[in-house]
Amino acid sequence: MFGAGTETSSTVMVWAMAQLMRNPRKMEKAQEEVRKVLKGKEKILESDIGELTYLKLVIKETMRLCPPLPLLVPRESMEKCEINGYEIPKKTRVLVNSWALSRDPRYWENPEVFEIERFSRNSIDFKGQDFEFIPFGAGRRGCPGMLFGLATIELALSNLLYHFHWKLPHGMKAENLDMREAFGLTSARRTSLNLVATPHFPIVHLV
Repeated sequence: MFGAGTETSSTVMVWAMAQLMRNPRKMEKAQEEVRKVLKGKEKILESDIGELTYLKLVIKETMRLCPPLPLLVPRESMEKCEINGYEIPKKTRVLVNSWALSRDPRYWENPEVFEIERFSRNSIDFKGQDFEFIPFGAGRRGCPGMLFGLATIELALSNLLYHFHWKLPHGMKAENLDMREAFGLTSARRTSLNLVATPHFPIVHLV
């Protein structure tokens, strides 16, 4: 659980920062919310996270567009069945493509666009009830570390947005940021995300 929770959590955080860097206005809005809610506090506590509504939407849209585990943990059919005219034998291994589901234009408007506000207009969630968005799986095979992973992402990402200003190195433009995915069990970035961080508060405040 800890191994799966840390790698996938770090993958989501990297994609979230990359998507925000590609969308400066959304980055500004996310940072504005964090700093307004925390009002100069030196340390972010888990109790503060509940008020960060926009941050939660950023994480949801990141996991929709860039699910950390594109193919969910394999399932196995318990008995023979028929689906859309196809006979599925007992003990058939089933792979669920959550990446394709969360980008399906039948369920999502502008599915290839990083649009955070889409989740403020609908009630779709990743807790396993909405099958068009299941980054953590669903049912009895749902990820047991979901809450642990989310808490890790929310705390880490809120700290990054709260304490630092961010920009791309060497005058790079946002539209030139490489957003390709690497091939593997997790959908990590093909290239490392290199950013320049400048403290928002005086160094004394951060120590």
